[in-house]
Order: sequence, then C-alpha cells, then structure tokens
Amino acid sequence: MPIRRTRKLHLLKVIKNFVILLLVLVLLLLGFITYNVRQSFPVENGAIALGGLKAEVTVQRDRWGVPHIYAANSHDLFMAQGYIHAQDRFWQMDFWRHIGSGRLSEMFGSSQIATDKYLRTMGWARIAQQEIAQVNAEMKAYLQAYADGVNAYLADHQGSKLSLEYAVLKFLNPGYKPEPWQMLHSLTWGKVMAYDLGRNFEREIERTILLKTLTLAQVEELFPPYPQDLPVILPDRQKKQTGEENNFDETELIASSIQDAKAAITPALESITQPMLAVEKLIGSRGIGIGSNNWVISGKLTTTGKPILANDPHLAVQMPSIWYEVGLHCTTKTAECPFNVTGFSFAGMLGVIIGHSDRIAWGVTNVEPDVMDLYIEKINPNNPNQYEVNGKWVDMQLVQETIQVAGSQPILQTVRYTRHGPILSDVSPKLQQLPGNQVIEIPQQYAVALRWTALEPSTLGYAIPLLNRAQNWEDFRAAAKNYDVPAQNLVYADIDGNIGYQMPGKFPIRAKGNGRYPVPGWTDEYEWLGYIDFEQLPKSFNPPQGYIATANNLVQNKYPYLITTDWVYGYRAQRIVEMISQANEPLSLLDVETIQGDNRNLNARNLLPLLKNIDLNQQNLQPNLASAKKLLIDWDMQLEMPSPAAALFEVFWKHLLADTFHDQLPQDYFPNGGDRWYEVVKNIIKQPNSSWWDNRNTPKVENRDQILRQAFTEAVNELEKIQGKDPKSWNWGDLHRITFRNATLGKSGVGAIEALFNRGAFATAGNGETVNANRWKASQSFEVTDIPSLRMIIDLKNLDNSLAIHAPGQSGHAFHKHYTDMVDSWRKIAYHPMLWQQDNVNVNTAATLKLRTSK
Repeated sequence: MPIRRTRKLHLLKVIKNFVILLLVLVLLLLGFITYNVRQSFPVENGAIALGGLKAEVTVQRDRWGVPHIYAANSHDLFMAQGYIHAQDRFWQMDFWRHIGSGRLSEMFGSSQIATDKYLRTMGWARIAQQEIAQVNAEMKAYLQAYADGVNAYLADHQGSKLSLEYAVLKFLNPGYKPEPWQMLHSLTWGKVMAYDLGRNFEREIERTILLKTLTLAQVEELFPPYPQDLPVILPDRQKKQTGEENNFDETELIASSIQDAKAAITPALESITQPMLAVEKLIGSRGIGIGSNNWVISGKLTTTGKPILANDPHLAVQMPSIWYEVGLHCTTKTAECPFNVTGFSFAGMLGVIIGHSDRIAWGVTNVEPDVMDLYIEKINPNNPNQYEVNGKWVDMQLVQETIQVAGSQPILQTVRYTRHGPILSDVSPKLQQLPGNQVIEIPQQYAVALRWTALEPSTLGYAIPLLNRAQNWEDFRAAAKNYDVPAQNLVYADIDGNIGYQMPGKFPIRAKGNGRYPVPGWTDEYEWLGYIDFEQLPKSFNPPQGYIATANNLVQNKYPYLITTDWVYGYRAQRIVEMISQANEPLSLLDVETIQGDNRNLNARNLLPLLKNIDLNQQNLQPNLASAKKLLIDWDMQLEMPSPAAALFEVFWKHLLADTFHDQLPQDYFPNGGDRWYEVVKNIIKQPNSSWWDNRNTPKVENRDQILRQAFTEAVNELEKIQGKDPKSWNWGDLHRITFRNATLGKSGVGAIEALFNRGAFATAGNGETVNANRWKASQSFEVTDIPSLRMIIDLKNLDNSLAIHAPGQSGHAFHKHYTDMVDSWRKIAYHPMLWQQDNVNVNTAATLKLRTSK
C-alpha cells in the first residue's frame, strides 16, 4: 500500500478517534450536568417532615414560581421561609454570607485574600455579632427560626444536591462544605447592602485625587450643586437656595494646611480603590448616582379612588436576581402571629423588604446620604500603632483576624482602629510597597480611617418584621424608626386612602465641614456630635399635591441639617413628576405601567437644540452626516430598543464626553455618562469657550461647537462601522444589551463554566437616567450594568390587581424553568399579578408542598 495512502488512512483514523473521544466527553459532561442539575431542583409537591416545626405549613407555588407560605404561628412562618429560600437560592445565600464576613478565601482560595482583608477591615461580622447581643427575645426568636429552616434543608442536602455550582466548586475546592446557617449571617446581609447603597466615601477620594491636576474650582465644576430647575421630594416646604452653603473648607485644608503631605496622602487614597474594585466585581458596580424610583398617588388622582403605589429599585445586574418574591401568611392573625404580607425578600433575610400587607403598602429608594467620612490620621513615626489626638499619642485598638484559605495556610491579619474606625489604607499592597525614600512614609506617619454609620450596631433587623405587621401610618413610622442603615426614602399608602413619606436613617451632625473631602483626624474640629433625631427627619402625610415621588433626588429645599451634598440630580424625578402632574385624566394602573416603562432621555432636551443648529448651518455637511441628522428632527427622545435616533444620540453622548473630558481627567475617573455628567454638560454648554472644550492634546484651541460637531461625526462613523451605512437600520437595543452573570463562577474566565450559569445577551431600552433605568457606562461599553431589579405596582383599592416583575427569575438553579422565565416580560415592561387572596392563589397554584412536624 502506498505510504501516502497509509498516512491518510492513519490520519482519518486519528480524526475519527478524536471525534469519538470528544463526543464521549460531551455526553459525559451532559450526563454530569443533567444529573447534578436535576438533583438540586427543589421538591415542590408532596410532604416533607421538618424537625422543630410546631404545626403543619402549606407552601403553594404559583405559575411564576412564587411561594405563598401559610403557617399557624410566627416561628413556623419564618422557619418555612428559611427552608424555601435555601431550596431555591442557597448558593446565593452562601456566597453573600461569605462576603458579609470576609470569608471568600474559604470558598475560592488565595485569589480572594486581598478582598477578605478589605472586608475584615470593615468588620461587618463583628458589628453584627454585637447586634445579636442587643436584639430582644422576639426578634432573636424570628432570626433563629429562619436559621433553623435553612439548616433543616442543609441537613438533607449537601454538595451538588444544593446547587450545580457546588458540583463545579468541588473541582476547585474539594474539601468545601457549607456550615450551618447562623443569625449572624442574616444580619451581615444588611451590612453588605448598606455598603452597596452608600459608598459615598468614593466621592471624597475622587475629588481629592482630582485636586492633583485640577484647581478647586475645576473640581467643583465636575460636582455641581443640585439644580434649581429640577424637582425635590417634598416641594411643599419653603424654598431656599441649595448650594450646601458652598463650604469647602476641607479642600482648602488639604490644599494648604497639609500641602507638604498632600503628595503622600493622595497615593494612600488611590490605594484604597483597589480592594473597592474587587468588591464591586462581586456585588456590582454601585455607588452614588445609581438609584431607584418610587412614587405614591392619592386616590384623588386615580381612577380607582384609592392610592396606587409604585417602586422599582435599581441595582447591579445579577444572576440570580437579588430579589425573591414571597407571600407570608398567618392562617389566623393573632398577637403572636400578626403577619399577612406579600412582596419581595432577600434570600438570607427573613420577612418582606418591599411589598404590602392587608392594610398598607410601602416602597423604598436609596437616600444616598453622606454617612461615611474619611479621616487623615497622624501616625507616631516611632510607633505605628499610635495616632495623634489633640496633641497626644493614643494607642490604636488592634483586632486580630485569621483568614482561612482553601488549599493553603491561614493568613493572619491585624486590623487597626482609631477612634474614627478602621484604617482602610492598611489593606492596600500598593501602599505597603511604596519606596522608602518618600518625603513622608505613609505607613509610619499617615493613614486613612473610615467613620461610617454601618460600623456601629444597627436596628435594621427590627424594621422588617415591624413593617410587615404595620396596620397604619403610626405603625409604619414606628417601624421606620428602626430602618437606620442604609437610609431609605420610604413611601406609604393604605387601604383607607392615606399616602405618606418618611426618611429614616442615621445622619451625622458634624462639628465642622460637609463631608466632601477627607478631614484631619488629629483634632476634634471635624468630629461627629451625634445624629439627627428621628422626629426631625423629613416626612409628609397626605400632601396637598396628591402625590409623592422620589428618585434619589433632593428631599427638600429648606432643611436645617446636612444629608448629603451629592444628591442624584433629579432627571428621573423630573420625568416622573411631569407624567403625574400633567395628566389630563385620573391615572390608572396602566398609566403607572407606562410611567415605569418610560424611556425619554431628558439629556436630549439640553443638547438637541445645539446639535441641530450646528449641523444644519454647515454648508459642506457630508451626505452621510446630513442623512444621520434627519433621524433627530422629529425624534421623541425615547430610547426605545428599535430606535435609530436613540442609537445615534447615545453614541454621540459617549463621544461628546470623551472628546470634552478625557484629555484632562485620569482614566479611572473618565465620565460614566450618568446624571452628574448631564448636569456638568448642561452647565458648560452655556459657556461656548469654556476651557473644558479645549483638547489639550492638540495645538489649536477648540470651542463647544467644534467638539459637538466632532463627537457627532465620530458617532456616525462608529454606527456605520458596526450597524451599517443606512441610518434607518441603526438600532439602540442591539447596542444596549444585558447579560445576566453568576457573580462567582459566571465570571471565572472559563467559557464552558460561564455558559452553564450565564444568560444573555438581551436587547434593552432606556439608559441610566430614564425612568426605565437600564444603565450603561460611557467609559466602558454600551452593555447594561444596572437595572430596575424589580417593578411593583400596588392597587390599594383591590390588592389582587397589584402587579410585579423582577429579573431574571425566581430560581437560583441553572436550567430550572424559573431561572430566566421573567426576562422577556421584564424588558418589555410586562408584569405578572401579585396574587393575594387565597382563592386567587389556589386558582394559580402550580405545586403544593406540606411541611410537617417530625413527631
């Protein structure tokens, strides 16, 4: 046989064997996945005996996977909630409790050591442990019942029986076994959320770092005061100019009093951002400017004659959803079992966070208060564990931490505390590796400490069950008083027709300063004197305008205390208020759906007139630019998915920001395109020759109109390249897509593993400042980063008419039918009914599980 033919046959045989081997591996993988997936799905029908139950509990799951839990007593109600949460979401619960306690290295190994050090420095678990010692017997019983429910599930489920993620984790960390659930784990959830919703110290860092290259006036131009032409939450208060007194004494201090140390302090602040970014990858890139919407409309303005309440909190894109919808019902309401409530919970925490009871409804948005201050501590050069207080050296508090690391030896860490709080600058490798010839050696002479309300014992745990059983406005406010960290805008409605607003929270009263910049820690000048009394916090009951709307915007113009100088700038609030106040007829539930799904871009109101005039006046306008320009002539400014004009404007906005600011700002602080940049650009377009328009990288001096024209041209060129030459074929939804990623294994970098858990990409409408707030970041890409994580509309006339949706679905199990079944409804602004009366639940029940005593 010829050699060539022999080689050919051999090659074909090798290829055949390889194909067979590959097929076998694929089949084995599919078998592995199928086996592990199926065994982790929860039992939804039948009966299960649970040790510790006092009486039988019924769990009816509806067509959307929402469980409605019916129990005879409070203990069984919360025990069942813990059990059901563990059935559907235990991987998520396990992961978040490891974040809360700074124990990620136990699950994922040495890659998480730096993150754990940062989290241990924050010390959330230590604070939560203090809270457990302070809670009353009733609350402790609720928390323990919930933990008992979770542990009852863990008793019969381990490894891949819990979730597919554990089957994959076994290859990375074979020895990992989830520990029993503790009350501590539920309470640390609140700390993680407080951090997620309140990282305003990042603004302090950003402003201070920008002072390296910009003047004080330039920095303040990039952080303008709240605009006077946009709405406040409580407009019935006496108006006052709000520039937050323009008191920037901290800046002057940094710029002059400690000028010699400025070069050293700034790297210390920069270094803190490294572990912050690592945490962001886990819980989402949140921060000031990303918020939520809620509003409540009096029956005087509705078709039903009763209030309608709406809420849509905006959070980072997550897989699974951060929310878990549930109904909690005492079969007979008594003093011992007073709960009859439905809405959205956190897997890992008892009760309902947002929702309605049989008499009241409530919604939340983030106040985004300034409750974090950075203090520059003067360290004893001869003793790094001493710091100066009013001219004397004082010993720091030292806390020893042991970080367990999967597959490696434990890591020992010493956390240093000053009177203000933990020293964040200790947890940065960059800071620790500075060369020794610095003018001032930061670790020896300077450190940066954080004071934050969440690093003190909180009463948030009390607030949730008290809200869940509140019957009226007085009960509601009594519950809200405990809602201290994170501070929220709470809107209220009841079946009697009342509406209201309450801002709860712990807000520091400062002896001096306004929290915009780090301050000296070595004197008492900038100390906190206490907190604003709850009775002095803003509130409103049945206001004359007949509605209350919040979107993280300024609460009221005249208020004697400082809440923050970094309000969200009110563009979403403006659109919501317009649609409510300008309605010609009473508003229906369908009208409220329309408001929640609105995609009008108010940024276009500011820029389109300039853009149209500039382009129309160019005699030599290129044909492709003129054709693109026509898209904007009659555009309604709605950022709808199929809209060519929406695609053009948003791509133009990205280029406008880059062409205007990238030459003068550090890359880490390039504009993200959010509401603050709306306001910055709105201010500087009134100054055609502002220095911001000039590109310092070119020999000529550019002005506003040149930069606008340049950005428009670049936008057209980019769209032609990626979506074709015909402007009518451009499509915002094809650019603006969302991928739901598992926060751990879904970001592993291994394509096959990511494919198991991630889903997408899905086209979406809107942007971060439309009411339908699907945020993208101009400094990164058009991909959606933050979303309306749920939408809820409550009809106080007939609670069974209430509506809800969240994304991607109820289940945390990959390949489960409820893993992503809500995505299409969510992105198309469709809803499912929030079932209420048991007859309605019965009609829509898809599965019934009986939890029985094990006697």
